[in-house]
Amino acid sequence: MKLTRKVMAMALASSMVFSLAACGGGSSSEQSAAPSAEASTAAEAQGSEAAEGEEKTEAEAPAALDGEVSVFYYTYGDTYISSVRSALDAALDSAGIAYQDYDSNNSQTTQTEQVTTAIAKGTSLLIVNLVDSGSDDAAQNIIDQASAQNIPVIFFNRSVSEEVVSGYDKCVFVGTDYEMAGHMQGEMIGEYLMANYDTVDLNGDGTISYVMFKGQEGNAEAIARTQFGVEDADAVLTAGGKSALSFYDSSNTNLYLVDQDGAWSAAAANNYMQTILSQYSEANNNMVELVIANNDEMAIGAVTALQNAGYNLEDGSATVIPVFGVDATDAAKEAIGKGTMTGTIKQDADGMANTISQITANFMGGADTFADVEAENVVGTWRVNIPYATYTGE
Repeated sequence: MKLTRKVMAMALASSMVFSLAACGGGSSSEQSAAPSAEASTAAEAQGSEAAEGEEKTEAEAPAALDGEVSVFYYTYGDTYISSVRSALDAALDSAGIAYQDYDSNNSQTTQTEQVTTAIAKGTSLLIVNLVDSGSDDAAQNIIDQASAQNIPVIFFNRSVSEEVVSGYDKCVFVGTDYEMAGHMQGEMIGEYLMANYDTVDLNGDGTISYVMFKGQEGNAEAIARTQFGVEDADAVLTAGGKSALSFYDSSNTNLYLVDQDGAWSAAAANNYMQTILSQYSEANNNMVELVIANNDEMAIGAVTALQNAGYNLEDGSATVIPVFGVDATDAAKEAIGKGTMTGTIKQDADGMANTISQITANFMGGADTFADVEAENVVGTWRVNIPYATYTGE
């Protein structure tokens, strides 16, 4: 069916979306603005006059919601967060919601200043990927600013306590049951080792030597993954009559290596792994036989170091040290497909983005907070958990 002149006019009005550069902690931010009320009204009136007597089609775009929301990312440099950002931009565009993205550049001070500026500019809603999730102070500061202006707040991905979120009736958290990622990773590792024990135990001593890469001190997700990734693997191993895992460096009482910059980066894990491989090797009979990482970026960094040392080669010609991560990023899935990485836990970036967009529309449209959100994922009145899934490429 041909579009009527009315539809063409309305499509023209709906296309009046533009992008502006905005300051976000030293990096560029992006803005999508809805059509102005005057432009929309004029175009609609013109379309109505031109289309008088003509058949109405179903091709009309949904009306844009009033106001602009502000979206704050702890850093654009995180691969998983980048995938959430792309998905959320698309979801907000599809919902007709104007927004501006901010890069907090891994600085809570920068993010707090950005929030203050956005509120002063008249933002309608805050969507916040908190930088500092180690304490409640940063989140409470943001809530205090927002509640004073009656502005809703959606925290996502990086944990905020129930006490803080529930203290403001226009605040929710969208994330994951972060302990579950550690449990699922640990179980996956344990089952893999039970099925491949003799191959993984390179020196045949009956114990698997491992390294754990922790993303950030004080971060709830990192703490849970570090703990349960090992504990649950040990539970599977000991139930099967095998020894528990053994951290490669007996002098390290923490039993992990942390990214000192708190960036969960491939570079940090790569540097650590290169240093490890200079001291621990098959020739010395003390090779690290398993790599566990709190996220896929660190897992990929470890894989690169292993490949540089002649392990985990794509052609299958070399010994493979099993490497496990969390996130199921595209790079990790590709590595798993090539056999250079072993497994990961999927965090659903699209599911998180679509849920955030739906709750945003609910707040802005006056609907119930969790309207059209999967009921089984809603926790009480304060939280939505996006489910995890294991990914091994099979």
